Amino acid sequence: MVTTPAKKRAQWSSNTGFLLAAIGSAVGLGNIWRFPYIAYKNGGSAFLIPYLTALLTAGIPIMLLEFALGHQKKASAPKAFHLLSPRWEWLGWWSVFFIMFGIMAYYTVVIGWCCNYLVFSFTRAWGSDPNGFFFNTFLQKSSGVWDIQGINPKILTGVAFAWFINWVITFQDINKGIERAVKIMMPVLFCITAIIIVWSLFLEGAEKGLEAYLSIDFSRIADLDVWVAAYGQIFFTLSLGFGIMIAYASYLPDNVNLMRSSIIVSCTNCLYEMVAGIGVFALLGYMACRQDIPVCEAVTSGLGLAFVAYPKAMSMLPFGNLFGVLFFFLLILAGVTSSYPLSRPLPPP
Repeated sequence: MVTTPAKKRAQWSSNTGFLLAAIGSAVGLGNIWRFPYIAYKNGGSAFLIPYLTALLTAGIPIMLLEFALGHQKKASAPKAFHLLSPRWEWLGWWSVFFIMFGIMAYYTVVIGWCCNYLVFSFTRAWGSDPNGFFFNTFLQKSSGVWDIQGINPKILTGVAFAWFINWVITFQDINKGIERAVKIMMPVLFCITAIIIVWSLFLEGAEKGLEAYLSIDFSRIADLDVWVAAYGQIFFTLSLGFGIMIAYASYLPDNVNLMRSSIIVSCTNCLYEMVAGIGVFALLGYMACRQDIPVCEAVTSGLGLAFVAYPKAMSMLPFGNLFGVLFFFLLILAGVTSSYPLSRPLPPP
């Protein structure tokens, strides 16, 4: 009987490719529109105490554990947990189904919105009322689930494009698909982030925004909710418990320094979101100055920051069209580098 030799499992062609992929998975939309607001809300610079504590006591150790599990078992989360003990296989499947139906279904929609707004930025299609445009014109907000007006073709096109990009990157082997993509996308992401931050720092009123972001309120350190927010942000931003890092590490060669990789990925991600917050609050300071309002009234996060506050700022900025194109292209890059590991969390055996 003739047996067909098993296909050799692909590996990362370089440790740099692995690190960029893991950092790309960690650096996402939340780094830009979530962390700055959480830090501001929970004590400003004082929030770094619980945040860095969470990084050292949970972020890096759990990242190392996930890397070690994937590297040792050479398998994705379900199979890796099964190899540890068959009764723990469900834990690996839970993370897969959770990210597919709990995160990916929503995440790709937001990336699709960013694709639409990238196009809108060329003409500032949101006009003088970004809030009304986003909720009423673009999303066609309804009064309830039974009052849906139909499918918005622009949103459908944007979401389909987001899924297509994920498919193009993930249908190939790890080194020909994801590794090749991150070696292009991650340097571009960092460069655009630097351009936006420098641009924002030279805007009128930027110092007021930075004062709000870097303010110190040590009284918040005693609040348990602040510590919960810090640990929650670490788990969310580092993609811990999603099975992604287990799958990525399964493609590593035998001789690799997992501790060093864990530190590099975790610290690079956290440094990125702290620095990105400078650009966010510098622009919010500019908005507050132009509208003659306190910075606290301009501060927002999430969808409100990306699709309402920033478009409003772009309408005030000279060369606001260019700023908008850069900003939404940045969001697309951050979203895609975080979404393609979610779209295919199971490596081949």
